[in-house]
Amino acid sequence: MDFLRPASWEEALAAKAEHPTAVPIAGGTDVMVEINFDHRRPEYLLDLNRVGDLYEWEVGADSVRLGASVPYTRIMEHLRGELPGLSLASHTVASPQIRNRGGVGGNLGTASPAGDAHPALLAAGAEVEAESVRGTRLIPIDEFYTGVKRNALAPDELIRAVRIKKADGPQQYSKVGTRNAMVIAVCAFGLALHPATRTVRTGIGSAAPTPVRAKAAEEFLNAALDEGGFWDNGRIITPSVAKQFADLCAAACNPIDDVRGTASYRRHAVGIMARRTLTWTWESYRGSAARTEGVA
Repeated sequence: MDFLRPASWEEALAAKAEHPTAVPIAGGTDVMVEINFDHRRPEYLLDLNRVGDLYEWEVGADSVRLGASVPYTRIMEHLRGELPGLSLASHTVASPQIRNRGGVGGNLGTASPAGDAHPALLAAGAEVEAESVRGTRLIPIDEFYTGVKRNALAPDELIRAVRIKKADGPQQYSKVGTRNAMVIAVCAFGLALHPATRTVRTGIGSAAPTPVRAKAAEEFLNAALDEGGFWDNGRIITPSVAKQFADLCAAACNPIDDVRGTASYRRHAVGIMARRTLTWTWESYRGSAARTEGVA
């Protein structure tokens, strides 16, 4: 196994172009596990730790450009207001040591359905900034996951950053695991309210071959909120609407039985998390509406 260690982003792109099979490593929290268990033996490892650009982020007027290697700890400390869903997901990642090393770029590159960041990125409507010596392109998060641990990157491309719209409404994240720390998700769920467009987006992890959105559930809830005038009147969402939303979220799953949980349990848990996160986010929205508009 050869070890490539570029000193700049340009050198990294050149190395990836010359060795398309090279596996990028930054935090190493996924790659090193696979190598240590002999699940993977790449011909080349491409070490990105000296590429400083990947550890930077920019907060713009409408979005955040998050470098691929920004550690989860930094997201929690500095971007809680702009990216609340991703910040909550970051809290659930493994241990403090791993949160200090791992970043969203690694989750995306591995594309495991159990990656903690995926539901939050789907709910927020992120874009992946992929680059090669041929140029840069933006991949919508909905098009990024192409199969089990497969993504839309070309062989010569690297993830430089993730562009995520700043939250314009409440966001939530929930995860079920076999214990409280250092655990791979049995299933996870992200939800984001987007009052500016009067829409809701979801993200489901570890309950299908890829991270997925519950699109039928979103369409149902968007219609119910619009028809009932909920965005304007700030009323509590009725139990029947919440239940139908939860049922549709559970139906969006395509899980498997494995050592962490059964398929039926995963569907059930996703439904519970969907109902709870909807309750939490809507109560937060109602509270903010009451403060700004006097809604009771």
